[in-house]
Amino acid sequence: MKRKIALSTFIVVIMLASLAGIKLLQIQTLMAAGESFTAPPETVSSAIAREQTWQETLAAIGSISAVQGVTITPEVAGTVSEIAFESGAMVKKGDLLIRLDTSTEEAQLRAIEAQANLARINAERMRQLRSDNTVSQSEVDTSEATLKQAQANADAVRAAIQKKTLRAPFGGQLGIRQVNLGEYVETGKPIVSLQSLAPVYADFSLPQQELSRLKPGMKVRVTTDTYSKRQFDGVLTAINPDLQASTRSIRLQATLENAEQLLRPGMFARVEVLLPVEQKVLIIPATSILSAPYGDSVYVIEKGTNSASPGLVVRQQFVRTGRALGDFVSVETGLQPGTKVAASGVFKLRNGMAVAENNDIAPPANEAPRPPDR
Repeated sequence: MKRKIALSTFIVVIMLASLAGIKLLQIQTLMAAGESFTAPPETVSSAIAREQTWQETLAAIGSISAVQGVTITPEVAGTVSEIAFESGAMVKKGDLLIRLDTSTEEAQLRAIEAQANLARINAERMRQLRSDNTVSQSEVDTSEATLKQAQANADAVRAAIQKKTLRAPFGGQLGIRQVNLGEYVETGKPIVSLQSLAPVYADFSLPQQELSRLKPGMKVRVTTDTYSKRQFDGVLTAINPDLQASTRSIRLQATLENAEQLLRPGMFARVEVLLPVEQKVLIIPATSILSAPYGDSVYVIEKGTNSASPGLVVRQQFVRTGRALGDFVSVETGLQPGTKVAASGVFKLRNGMAVAENNDIAPPANEAPRPPDR
């Protein structure tokens, strides 16, 4: 019995040892394969750092405002008897917009005009009688004063009627009507917005340090998110004489023709003042920059220096960036002209990694990009 148990134990030990040996052999084979494995190169697009001349600019955030803009409101209360415009319509200076009920004032005017007519007749009669020394000069003066008072009363009623007739103070585009026919409106109630859209202003601010570089007449370039494919040219027309005490910045105003009336009052805008100074810069695509808390860097594409990586490899290079223009950014330090850098796929790269170039995988960079609307 003991011999059978010992034989069984020996067989089990042999089997376990065989399994352990086989597993060890498999692990050693996998480790050897891992050590000899070479990862395929990552595919990236490339760009050459090149020098270019850029015009120096001062950038700011601003908003569009109308050269002339007002909300039409009545000076006196009354009931709307006539609406002579449509919402969103274009009007000229003097066009009728709203007429309030003036029936009471018109009746008063007829009565006062009759009194004024009688006063005029009495004054003429008194002047004739005075020429014959029939009446005294004081009676003539009284009749003329009565005539003038009646004429003044008539003028006051005419002015009241005129105030109930609202006309466009200047040409422009109307907004949405805010009253209805027959509605009683109080003094100062908004009737409709009227804005002159050509030209328009771009209002913005710059730090006080830039004041010495600014002069009226400088060219200004405006872009908006609404029309991302367009840029609007204008002229710097006004520089505020005093600074904002809270921010120590100078307020500026540019005028843009806005012939197509695309820019609207209240619209957010990015403003660039074009300075009469040109500057040489070293530029690369903005997609080449890898931003991190410890600084910006790019991946320089170089030839491999060892047998393990005989093709192209990347080397991380820290840089300091400057201005941006379209899809490009300027590099102030860290690169030399003619250096080839990875232009796309930089987030998947590591220092010393093998890469393969393919410039068809990304669209070319442009100083004035016009992406399609999709």
